[in-house]
Amino acid sequence: MSRSPLLEGLPPIGSPDAKLVILGNMPSVLSLASGQYYGNPRNAFWRIMGELFDCAPDAPYEQRIAMLDRHGIAVWDVLKQCRRVGSLDSAIAPDSMVANDFVSFFAAHPNAGRVYFNGAAAERNFTRLVTITVCDAVRLPSTSPAQTMSYPDKLSAWRAALSGSR
Repeated sequence: MSRSPLLEGLPPIGSPDAKLVILGNMPSVLSLASGQYYGNPRNAFWRIMGELFDCAPDAPYEQRIAMLDRHGIAVWDVLKQCRRVGSLDSAIAPDSMVANDFVSFFAAHPNAGRVYFNGAAAERNFTRLVTITVCDAVRLPSTSPAQTMSYPDKLSAWRAALSGSR
């Protein structure tokens, strides 16, 4: 694993006025290659957001980001850097993980009072690596295709969580 390249995550998306932030763990290979969050078409993130906020999941990326902005949602990942072969969270070398700068993020997004973790790995690594405490945080089922929960169950969980945040 030490020979695998050091991967660099993506910058956050969302306006400084965002009321909530959705944190993934680390972008997939496809996301990093495209420079877009949730770039794997099998990932349910944009499909779920589209159903919740009336936007086509295959709309241009800029339109999807604007839709999130209109609903006060920022998106980022827990990890700034790591070594990983493939896209699975389980393939990340634990000793290579470097967390993003959440002190600066929350200072720049002072209204982001709620955090939603997109899966268990994001929550686990945030808790392990980030020194700030987030009072209002909820773990949701991962939208990753590696998460075998059915799409209707994922959608239901995300709908229940985000309906109380708007």
